[in-house]
Amino acid sequence: MKTNYEIRYATHPEDAKHYDTTRIRREFLIERLFANDEVNMVYSMYDRMVVGGAMPVNEALKLEAIDPLKADFFTTRREIGIYNVGGAGKVKVGDETFELDYKEALYIGRGERDVIFNSNDASQPAKFYFNSTNAHTAYPCRIITKQDAVVAHMGSLEMSNERNINKMIVNQVLPTCQLQMGMTELAPGSVWNTMPAHVHSRRMEAYFYFELPEDQSICHFMGEPQETRHLWMRGEQAVLSPEWSIHSAAATHNYT
Repeated sequence: MKTNYEIRYATHPEDAKHYDTTRIRREFLIERLFANDEVNMVYSMYDRMVVGGAMPVNEALKLEAIDPLKADFFTTRREIGIYNVGGAGKVKVGDETFELDYKEALYIGRGERDVIFNSNDASQPAKFYFNSTNAHTAYPCRIITKQDAVVAHMGSLEMSNERNINKMIVNQVLPTCQLQMGMTELAPGSVWNTMPAHVHSRRMEAYFYFELPEDQSICHFMGEPQETRHLWMRGEQAVLSPEWSIHSAAATHNYT
């Protein structure tokens, strides 16, 4: 197996105004999350969030404690939220094993335990997308399905933004420290995931786009409301969204 990581530093909005396209992509876009038998992640100085992906094909993949964490275990001072966006797989957390099917999520609470990713079938490997934040206490691990979610149906086809927001790793469903994750599914014919655009001054976010056909693309809008920027993306890529930035997207096809 192979673990790759990089550190992304926080950016002042006044500085970001001067970035060209190449610099914007380098600072905010995460182009490579999934590769055979690799764990890839970005450690962001925004809230010290880790955004990553693991794709076990021929071997099990261990979530290693990268150097910025300064810990023996990845979970020593962290909680993790995982979504499986590929074939069926399993995640072993210490002595427990959790089976995850497509679009099912797993919350892992703080605790010094190994986290190991496996696919059930190498010909249809699992793809584990994960976010991790610092945790002040330990909460139990738990699988969350769409049946457990708090679902908000929003928008309309006429406005091109009919969608279901599945709130899954949120405090209405289970206790967490600061990690919150959901899954927005756009209806066929709809392309906007958030409208009107807004900011969250109390937290950063990460946006991961999937279920987008290979020959289609998505445009993520970011920046301060009065001076926006955009990022063209493919499916199964992610973008860091600073707390001062709007976060909205439109694509050439519906997506999740």
